[in-house]
Parts: sequence; structure tokens; C-alpha cells
Amino acid sequence: MKLYYSAGSCGLASQIALREAGQRFDLVAVDFRTKTTSEGDYLQVTPKGFVPALKLDDGDVITEGAVILQWIADRDPDAGLLPPFGTRQRYEALEWLNFVATDLHKNFAVMFSPVLDADSKARFAEKNLIGKFQYVDRHLSTRDYVLGGKFCVADGYLYNVLCWPGRVNLDATGYASIRNFMARMEQRPSVRASLKAEGLLS
Repeated sequence: MKLYYSAGSCGLASQIALREAGQRFDLVAVDFRTKTTSEGDYLQVTPKGFVPALKLDDGDVITEGAVILQWIADRDPDAGLLPPFGTRQRYEALEWLNFVATDLHKNFAVMFSPVLDADSKARFAEKNLIGKFQYVDRHLSTRDYVLGGKFCVADGYLYNVLCWPGRVNLDATGYASIRNFMARMEQRPSVRASLKAEGLLS
């Protein structure tokens, strides 16, 4: 398998999940500016031009981070990266995947926009992100991971997105439960290895 990524972007969650599942894969860096990789035109891999993309051994390509995470978990159910099909916990995990994708990730995309000024971004964050941080912080105040005491792929995605506030001048340091969650995640070998692979940890 090949995981197409750009350092510090949302592909980090997929890399974490692959490592948690013990899967063998190659990393291929994507230049967002030119839409190219060391292999050539990235648009030939996926016309969407976004990361992550997971190219399977048979040549098929899966895109959309939340879907890739579910595929990784379902490919190796013994790894326990998602609860079993049909359980309430399964749908709770999917609920969190969708929350991170639509309420956090998509709103952060606005914060990375090069066409908005700092004041506009600050107003947007106050309206669209601060309340979400408060919700996550309250949820994590009584549990180690989003489902309780056990890691699932939604935790990797949440960690990935919560790495971004400092990159967009957004202060999220006042949320103690989020800080504890981030520190806990960074003790996981899969997270540390993924950060190192992307050049984000020495």
C-alpha cells in the first residue's frame, strides 16, 4: 500500500491508524503547490488533488480521511481500531469521526485560508471553533479516549486536527482535558513514529 500525504496535514491520522494496525505501507509526499509527487502527477492518483489517498496493492485508490480510517479498521478487525459492527459503540465511534471531519476539520480549513485577514479568522474561530473545543474538552474530562479507555481511529483523527491551533494563531492551551489527551496520544508509539516520518518530531 501507499499512503499519499503532506506533512502536518490530515494524512497523519491515516498513518497513525496504519501503524496501529501493523500494516506495511510506503509514504509518498505530495507537493500541494504543484500537485506532484516523486512519482509524477498526483492528479493521476486522485483527480481531487487532496490528501490523504491510500493506494491499495491492487491499484484501487481510497480517498477521504474518515473513509480511509474506517477501511483500515475494518481490514483488520482484530486490531480493535473500531468497535464491532452493529454495536452502539461502533456508531458512537462513527459519530466522532463525522464530528471531527465536519465540525472541526472543515472549519479549520477556513483558518488556513490565505485570503482572509487575521481579524476575520479570529471572528470565525470564536463563532465556529471555540464552542467545539469546549465540547471536546468536557467530553475528555471523564475519559482517556473518545470512547473511554481504549484507542480507536477517531482518536487519531481528533489528535491530528488538534495539532493545528498553533499553526493558525489560535490559542487552545486553556483546555486541560485536551492537553492531557494530546500528551497521552504522543506517548503512543504509532503517533511518535508517524510524527517522525513526517519530520514533525526529531
